[in-house]
Amino acid sequence: MGLKVVKFGGSSLASAEQFRKVADIIKSDENRRYVVASAPGKRFKGDFKITDMFYLIYDRVAAGDNIDTLFEEITGRYQEIADGLGIEISMEAEFSRIKNALYGMAGRDYAASRGEYLNSMLLAKYMGYDFIDAAEVIFFKQDGTFDAERTNTVLAERLKRHPYAVVPGFYGSMPNGTIKTFSRGGSDITGSILARAANAELYENWTDVSGFLMADPRVVEDPKVIETITYRELRELSYMGATVLHEDAIFPVQIAGIPINIKNTNIPEDPGTMIVSTSDKYDTKTIITGIAGKKGFSAIHIEKDMMNGEVGFTRKILSELEERNISFEHLPSGIDTMTIMLKTEDIAKIREDLIVDIRHSVHPDSIYIQDGIALIAVVGRAMVKAKGTAAKLFSAIAKADINVKMIDQGSDELNIILGIEESDFEKAMSAIYHEFVG
Repeated sequence: MGLKVVKFGGSSLASAEQFRKVADIIKSDENRRYVVASAPGKRFKGDFKITDMFYLIYDRVAAGDNIDTLFEEITGRYQEIADGLGIEISMEAEFSRIKNALYGMAGRDYAASRGEYLNSMLLAKYMGYDFIDAAEVIFFKQDGTFDAERTNTVLAERLKRHPYAVVPGFYGSMPNGTIKTFSRGGSDITGSILARAANAELYENWTDVSGFLMADPRVVEDPKVIETITYRELRELSYMGATVLHEDAIFPVQIAGIPINIKNTNIPEDPGTMIVSTSDKYDTKTIITGIAGKKGFSAIHIEKDMMNGEVGFTRKILSELEERNISFEHLPSGIDTMTIMLKTEDIAKIREDLIVDIRHSVHPDSIYIQDGIALIAVVGRAMVKAKGTAAKLFSAIAKADINVKMIDQGSDELNIILGIEESDFEKAMSAIYHEFVG
């Protein structure tokens, strides 16, 4: 096995005890040369995440409040880790610099990023690895979007000078040097970026679960772990609420064809889930790969005779959404009917105006909004080859006495989307899982 990039989440680096587990994992394989570290997470129920504390501190500064006590809680947390590991390191200068920057309103993103920055310094010291500040090697464009090619060029050259290094996750820098963060959970993205730049053979993402589950364990009791999943399948499941890995973490490694292995820091011997670009070498044991879903959707139902023959009908409706910067989820239609699925929160303040403007644009015979809809995605690369998959799915739904409000299937037959009433969500998820998995 060639070079590996490893990323450890907040729960994996929450305490000195967890640091030791991480160090043992890294040292057990000499190919684990580059490490991405998250900020310390919760040590126990009711504990605080360092990132949340930094957000709170910044808000207090913005309100003109004193942050000394809160800041001491943060510094105490890091000192506790250092003392627990027996690390001889003075962080007072860093603490002072960060505190002054916060009082100087260095920015909310700067505040949020300091958890990863400090934790990575500690881990690098403990491991004897070099420390590389993400702000020096990960870049954003002026409009705030990630600058993939500049980052890859600079980072690849930098890594050549550091055979072993720790890089903080979650952030990079803007063209003017200010700190910019990815969305929450963005350390996953940093790991993927690093894997591409290092031309890694494998990107290991270490967390507190033994892989990607076939369904939400809060809804389905004891779901099985997915052994192998493709990038495309993962995108579908992540978008519908599966949250083990940040959905944008796929893109950098997908370009290079680097697999991702989701592993459990607390049970490192578990194989976890392998995320791959193609499933050619991996057979799936079940027709479906996984199920995911979300509540909080609304449907705009539109009816008009001869709709299918009216040129520009759909464009006119979608223009009304575009003008309000609203994206739609699905657009199933018939000859004289159309349904637009949207997030309820996106139309909450403009729903009446939207209906009026759609009426004015296309003059429908009927238009109304239905709330309280949940969407469920049934995803599986094997569905395209399995006869009767849809029949099996709808049989399970029917046996559970659930009414389907919407059906949508991708052209690649990778997924089937069901729209149901929110009150049936948990029952539907369980029925589908047990029908296909047992």
